[in-house]
Amino acid sequence: MKKMARITSKGQITVPHEIRRALGVLPGDKLLFERDGVSVRVRPVRTRSPFEKYRGIGSPGIPRGKKAVVAWVRKLRGR
Repeated sequence: MKKMARITSKGQITVPHEIRRALGVLPGDKLLFERDGVSVRVRPVRTRSPFEKYRGIGSPGIPRGKKAVVAWVRKLRGR
């Protein structure tokens, strides 16, 4: 996929819609520009795991975290 963007006098660019979609970024997200030899790579900066929203879905009634899971298993085993 090849898309073009223009740099403003303030050094700003508008990332084309198709590129934003491919990167999975939304307004307010950050992009990282990495120089790799003669080329530059652009990738999104992930501060949270994209799977965070699914955490705990398969275990209703069990709190989050290792300690909570261990306590739940011990209670289940009668210890």
